[in-house]
Amino acid sequence: MGAAAAAVAGLPVPASAAGRPTPVDLVDDKATRETRALFQYLRETQGRGIMFGHEHSLSDGFTFTEMDGYASDVEAVTGDYPAVFGWDTLILNGFQKPGVYGGTVEENIAALSHAFKESDARGGINILSAHLYNFVTGGNFWDTAGRVVSQILPGGSEHAEYNEFLDRIAAGVKGAQRADGTLIPVIFRPFHENNGGWFWWGAGHTTSAEFIEIFRYTVEYLRDRKCVRNLLYSYSPNSSFGGDPTNYLKTYPGDEFVDVLGYDAYDSTAGSAEWLAATVEDLAMVVGLAEERGKIPAFTEFGESGEEGRDLTWFTDLLAALKADPAASRVSHMLTWANFGGTNRAYVPFPGHALEPDFVAYHQDPYSLFASDLDGVYDARTAAVPNAPFLHLATPTDRQRITEPQAVIRVRLTAGTARKVTYAIDGGAPVALRLDDAGYYSGTWDIDPSWLDNRKVTIAVSAKLRSGRTLTDTADVLLGEVVPLPPGWVDDFEGYAGDDQSLSEAYSHVNANTTAHSADRKGGGDYGLAYSYDFTGAGYTGIGKSVVADWTAFSRFVVWMQGDGSTNGATFQIVAKGAYFEYNVGLGDTAAKEVTAPFADFRPAPWDTGHAGELLDAEHLAEVSAFYLYLGYGGSQATGTVHFDDIRAE
Repeated sequence: MGAAAAAVAGLPVPASAAGRPTPVDLVDDKATRETRALFQYLRETQGRGIMFGHEHSLSDGFTFTEMDGYASDVEAVTGDYPAVFGWDTLILNGFQKPGVYGGTVEENIAALSHAFKESDARGGINILSAHLYNFVTGGNFWDTAGRVVSQILPGGSEHAEYNEFLDRIAAGVKGAQRADGTLIPVIFRPFHENNGGWFWWGAGHTTSAEFIEIFRYTVEYLRDRKCVRNLLYSYSPNSSFGGDPTNYLKTYPGDEFVDVLGYDAYDSTAGSAEWLAATVEDLAMVVGLAEERGKIPAFTEFGESGEEGRDLTWFTDLLAALKADPAASRVSHMLTWANFGGTNRAYVPFPGHALEPDFVAYHQDPYSLFASDLDGVYDARTAAVPNAPFLHLATPTDRQRITEPQAVIRVRLTAGTARKVTYAIDGGAPVALRLDDAGYYSGTWDIDPSWLDNRKVTIAVSAKLRSGRTLTDTADVLLGEVVPLPPGWVDDFEGYAGDDQSLSEAYSHVNANTTAHSADRKGGGDYGLAYSYDFTGAGYTGIGKSVVADWTAFSRFVVWMQGDGSTNGATFQIVAKGAYFEYNVGLGDTAAKEVTAPFADFRPAPWDTGHAGELLDAEHLAEVSAFYLYLGYGGSQATGTVHFDDIRAE
């Protein structure tokens, strides 16, 4: 299809078709011609339609058992293929098809390359997600033990092992070649849903600064060390943000490291108007941020609840809601998860499925783009905008706690040449850093042992470039050990050196809330928790913390709290042996008091139907994994602050 025909069909005509190459500003200014063209195509398709994507569409499904490059549940229902095909690095572990369980490293690298080739041959665009196994414990991606991110960053105990896995990713992506040797572009989506606490790279298991640095490190390793030139890079937190960009950008690695701004949201409400409204609001926010930054906005994961009482027009309802919003309608693509047949969970309907008619209607809607709707994806004539010099302090990271009298300072400078790179502590005299074999300007910081007293200090680094520019970066670090909490304790809010950001980093956050130290309203010690809520964008908000413990020695849950006199409520949620147990209290009492909740009075969350009727008994208490503190809207007061302290089992 030529440019004129494309215009008649309503598809975008590349701006470069009639004149000079279009400039594209990518993470990798040495990206291949096809990779640059893909970015431009994604940009120019915005507002003309939303590409449909499906994870593992060619390898897993209910309508076939063997991967032959053609069979797909999507094709079985629509006669068409997804516009976007998702794959995962679990192929490299041999844990997902076409990877081979127990196969060699080389076999599974070849399997990943093969997957990219098969979906490219079907006319689709490739995305690679990363469910990375725990590099510290050897457990899976849901194993949150070990402060993994801190251990795979430079200087960490598992840094070399992480590099080895990145080598496999690089080999699999570089092996994605067409018959003529052309490298197939891939959108790489590492460390997704990091604002939640369910993955080891998620909130509560790493700090925002550590997350930013491991994302940056991953990009720099693949781009600069392994010279992978067929990747675009995607950032994709999980819902929801109430349309507020603050928390969305809290862990943003920076424009220099991201090509695609993504957003994940699954519907557990069977198609409620509230979920649709919240999703559209957040996607509109993502689109606005992407367009400000010259990035591609995308609905990087979505899915239907699959429960009884479901909306039988769920796909078309969602598409209609997106189309109706001027901003949200401009997302580039939307990808749903895999039809892993063994789980009896279909994210894409198969023949005879209750949502099959609706999915057919979704496919037929001109605004929903499938593989047959794509043309000229890699044709745009583009020119890469050269990367600007960029400096960042790689270690220590902001709010890192240092407990030894020595630390290594590492600074990375890209796309520039330095005359001199230095560091200074709390405004002191600059100390020179030297370029090391790993490509960092590095040096040893000798810390006065008397400083290891839970104080906060600022590290400032500076690079004077040959061009005459000076680049800087800073980090605040905490010095000294924290006294461990007694068994059964979740938090006493004394261990953050009075630093509100460190307190916030210890928890995952859902919807709009702010956490801060409270010196005047507390149960004991120096500090309590001031928990401020805002229900204007959502009817609930929450914070959560990992708690890996055996609580069989305890019989009740105790929290010091002071309500704000509102009709709102608080929910104490304990995750134990995979079940979510809850206990509810009101916020109307403004008197400071201890609330005691016997474990026998906790009940499974209403939505946790898989554990309905279970009790928070000894069997469950032996495997406590997390605590969440939710606040819910009572219908009258949308904003306020409540106070908590000394959260514990006893």
